[in-house]
Amino acid sequence: MNQPQLTINNSNENLCEIIHQRISESPKKQITFAEYMDLVLYHPQHGYYATHPVNIGKQGDFLTSPHWSNDFGELLAEQFLQMWDIFQRPNNFTLVEMGAGKGILAEQILGYLQQTHLDFFQTIEYLIIEKSEVLKAEQKQRLNSYQVKWFEWDEISHNSITGCFFSNELVDAFSVHKFIIENEEIREIYVTSDSDGKFVEITDKISTPEIAEYFKLVDIDLLSFPNVEGYQSEVNLQALDWMKILSDKLLKGYVLTIDYGYQAARYYNPVRREGTLQCYYQHHRNNDPYWNIGRQDITAHVDFTALEKQGNLSGLETLGFTQQGLFLRRGLVQRNFFLFLSLKGEVLNLNFSVIWKAMESNIYRSFKK
Repeated sequence: MNQPQLTINNSNENLCEIIHQRISESPKKQITFAEYMDLVLYHPQHGYYATHPVNIGKQGDFLTSPHWSNDFGELLAEQFLQMWDIFQRPNNFTLVEMGAGKGILAEQILGYLQQTHLDFFQTIEYLIIEKSEVLKAEQKQRLNSYQVKWFEWDEISHNSITGCFFSNELVDAFSVHKFIIENEEIREIYVTSDSDGKFVEITDKISTPEIAEYFKLVDIDLLSFPNVEGYQSEVNLQALDWMKILSDKLLKGYVLTIDYGYQAARYYNPVRREGTLQCYYQHHRNNDPYWNIGRQDITAHVDFTALEKQGNLSGLETLGFTQQGLFLRRGLVQRNFFLFLSLKGEVLNLNFSVIWKAMESNIYRSFKK
């Protein structure tokens, strides 16, 4: 994909002023990149996901699998049906979609089940957790013929869900901390303002010991890398907190996550010296998060080892990984895109009837009795 010419900066001026204000109010006149990214994407009035929902789709900045065809949603619906079968078809089965975009995937899943598996459709309670009020409004309009409910995390009780939490291209949009190796030390990359009012990066001590603990969790020794000086990447601490929340809410069932990403050993590879952070504007990719602020998407790939490790610590057990291109063998474009599946509760091992071949011809499966 060709990068656009970064000659016209169409940043949201109101958002930029808010970020400058946040920087000026901080004790050291700097904020973490995670805080910057959170403001850029999720500020309630001016963030990228708070603006017009055309950001997603053919007329927007990026596409997700449901925009290509109904195959993706229909195959997921079959997977959910299999989960219900494994649970011996209970009268209540909850699907919780986290970050539902425009509601297209929900529409595909519910429409397919209503037409082909009415018995399962009638048992489903479909919940959506959505941070963007603009997207939530579009979801409600699109799904008004279905009995869908919208919840905040604090409205879902501890150990209250039997069913499946799932997401599609959610975790890659979580805010990440950026770091760099300087003088054989992990230093965090912060955002500050220069004399011209531009946002610039500076380095300082890490903002939280959780960053160092993260690398112990995924068993990566960055300082052992050859020519490590100047190595940069990201840490997604928000993803760890997210896994803790899912396990807390889930009584019995599954967590299914579809996103771009790698296992830790590939993510933090010595040859990938600048991390995975990418920006998308009108279907073009660039690597400048300080251009078109509030108008372009910012993402970072997912470290699936971190999800697996934190899930295990939180009471989930990993069931399998596969490439989405293999999951969707019915002709969707294969992409470097992975599915992460874990489970909780006394359930049988899931038979991957719609997962034909795993990444590198191997499916990792386990379950909790």
